[in-house]
Formats: sequence, structure tokens, C-alpha cells
Amino acid sequence: MPTPNEAAVVVGPHAAASPLVAGVPLATAAYALVMVHGRGGSAEGMLPIARAAKATDAALVAPVAIGNSWYPQRFLAPTALNEPWLSSALSALGAAVAQVRSAGIADHRIILVGFSQGACLTLEYAARAAVDGARFGGVVAMAGALIGDPAVARSDRGSLHGTPVVLACGDADTHIPEDLVRRSADVFAELGALVDLRIYPGLGHDITGDQIAALAAIVDAVRLEVAPT
Repeated sequence: MPTPNEAAVVVGPHAAASPLVAGVPLATAAYALVMVHGRGGSAEGMLPIARAAKATDAALVAPVAIGNSWYPQRFLAPTALNEPWLSSALSALGAAVAQVRSAGIADHRIILVGFSQGACLTLEYAARAAVDGARFGGVVAMAGALIGDPAVARSDRGSLHGTPVVLACGDADTHIPEDLVRRSADVFAELGALVDLRIYPGLGHDITGDQIAALAAIVDAVRLEVAPT
């Protein structure tokens, strides 16, 4: 699979779809949210999350999955069973980030946001970006965990240099086992991220106001960092 900095062009099944670009134009935006939808969701469906987090002054770039699904099997299936869709999905996310970078928006002003399958993809992309020493403005994964067979050891390396990473999921989520969310949090801590793990008692596969608040806090921090002095 390509590393994130190599993924400026979408390859494979998702190459036929162009990302949705909304919000403030990239050419004038001070920061951007790259928003990744879940299985059965849509790029358009992610935009209300940005509005709820009051990111009204951000550029919004939302990759689009062919058939509304990034990969066919569960996120914890052996990786080979999700190919070539998984590699294509990672390249689609990489291309969206590259599009933001090409507008002059640096990584520390890019916030990656995903829900469900999109959260899993976002986390996987961010973990792989550590090899390039990426330091994003933030990563917010709502109901997701790292991709791959949990019985197979990961070989992550590099550093995220203090990137804030929020992993927020319900303990009653039938799609995302809590232990895999916690294991993902450990991986990101080892990669030098500032991890904010939030497990919600009784919550299923859903988004809560607290998850939105976590995103809003990261938006505020990035906005403060880019504000003129």
C-alpha cells in the first residue's frame, strides 16, 4: 500500500469518485476538515457534523466511496479480504489531504474526522502517516478503531508529534468492540499522539453531543493557532 505522502492520486475502485468540497474555499481557508463517511453514508451526510462543531470558517473536503462503502468486509477482517478496496480507500483519503495541502494548508491546520467505517479508515490513515512524521491539527474517530485482524501484530512506526487523537465509542456498539478501540488508543499513544479516549456506557453505534464537543475543542485549538496576532 502507498504511504500517505505518496497517495496524491486515487487508485483502484474509488478512483471514479471525486471528493465533495464545501465550506470556505480552499484558496482562502485558514484550516480544513477532511471528513470521511461510513458504510451506507455519504459525503454530504458528514457536513452537519462540521456545522455542529461550529467549523463554519473551515474548508471541508469529504472523500466519496463508490457504492457508499470503503471496503466490503468488517474492519477487523484479514486485510487481504478487503483489498483492493482498502488500498483504494486510503489513497482517496490521501488524495483529499493532498488537495488541502496543495492549497497551502499545512498538516497542523488539517483535522481528520470520520464516523464508523470512515472512522476506521481515518485512524488507519493517520497511523500510517506517522512514518512520515505527520503532525495533524487533530484526528477525531467517532465509533471506529484501527483496521486489520486483531490477531496479527501491527508494525506501526514513526511519530505523530503530539497530534491530538480522539477515539470516542459506545461500549454497547455492536460494530466496534470496545477492546479494539482501547488497543487502538494504545497504538496512537506509542506513536506520540495526545490520545483522548472516550468510552460511553450504554451507547450503541451512534454520534453523541460529547463527540461533537470533542471535535469543537480541536477546531477551537486549531483556529486559535492560525489566528493573526
